[in-house]
This record gives sequence, structure tokens and C-alpha cells, in this order.
Amino acid sequence: MPDPSVTSMRALVVFCHPCTESFNAAVRDLVLAKLTAAGAEVRLHDLYRREFRPHLTWGEWKGYLACPDNQRGVEDEVADVRWCDTLIFVYPTWWYGLPAMLKGWLDRVLLPDVAFLMPDGQNRTIRPALRHIERLGVFTTCGASWLVTQIVGAPGKRTLLRGVGFLCKRGKRTAFAAHYLMDSSTGDSRARHLMRVSRQMDRLIGRPIPVPLPEPRTAVVAAE
Repeated sequence: MPDPSVTSMRALVVFCHPCTESFNAAVRDLVLAKLTAAGAEVRLHDLYRREFRPHLTWGEWKGYLACPDNQRGVEDEVADVRWCDTLIFVYPTWWYGLPAMLKGWLDRVLLPDVAFLMPDGQNRTIRPALRHIERLGVFTTCGASWLVTQIVGAPGKRTLLRGVGFLCKRGKRTAFAAHYLMDSSTGDSRARHLMRVSRQMDRLIGRPIPVPLPEPRTAVVAAE
């Protein structure tokens, strides 16, 4: 019998890669398959296919603190963030951080009164507003090695797991998997990484969810 705590999951998957045949797309497919098999409600934001505009305009920057008018133009994205209890990011690490499209999604969607509350007369610091998010997953690929990524500080991972994670529910479940040295990856290394993603998704969901692994992409795009 399905676990009610699992089948009630509402998962928002934010996918950011310009190539539909990328290895990141295989990771996305596995994430979606796991969620679907677990009985979760799933919504996908494919930022490139949506042609999401990542930059703040002058007007948006000027009105950044004017709530709820600051949500104009991203109402659907904001609604999905408020709807979900599980937030998962799938993306390539570029220059040790987030692709511009994904960073722009954070800038334009995780707004004051959506992701956090600004200081006011009673509070001197920013306060979390994503306490309804109980699970946070991050799945990425890196051109650099694990060691070099750690030396630089892994800013993309920190932004999502620490920055966004701070705004989510205390005691939330987290999952992370990265394929390092992506530019010299092999079919075997990509298959092993899909197995890591599978295990991390089981951890995030809270129980093993058996699904077939997707075929690892054979044509790997540089720096994906």
C-alpha cells in the first residue's frame, strides 16, 4: 500500500540546460520517473523551453520590494513555488556556479514575500518564507574535478543547498549528486552517476522507488 506521506508529495523540478539530448536531460528523466512512480504530483519548469527571461529589468529592480506587485510577470512560477513541498534543481555547473538562466530564475522568482520576508519594525534580519518545502534536491554536472570544485568553494551548490535551503523547512530532507570531470566522462561513469542519482532520489522520497535507469547520453556536450 502506498505511503500517504509519499503520495501526497508536490514536486517542482527546475531544469536548466539548452540541449534536449544532454546528459542532464537523462538525469531529469530519472528524477521525474522516480517522482511519478512514488505517486507524487509533479510540475516541471524547463527554463530554456519556456524561454524564461533571466534578467531583472529596471522596473523590476526598482519595484523589487513592492509586494505583491513584484510578482508581475512570474505569477505562474511563484504559484508553483508556493504549491510545492519538494523542490529539485537539475542543471550543469558552469564557472563553478549556476547557469545564468537558473540564477535569473532565483532572482526573479524567489522574491520578497515569496521566498523570504524583509526586515521590518520587529525584525532586523531577513526571515525564511519557504518553510512549506520539506525536501530539497540538487543534481548537477561539473567540468572540473571534485578537488578543484572544493578549492573554489562550490558556489552553485552552496547557493542552493545553503542559501535556498536556509529558507526551507527546518529538518528538511536533502539530496545532492554531481558528476565531476564531465568533459572526460565515459558511458560507464555516466551510468554510475545515474545510479547515484537514483539512490539520492530514494533518500529524498523516503523509500526505494524501483524504476528503469535511462540510457546515458552518448553524445556529451562540452561543459554540461
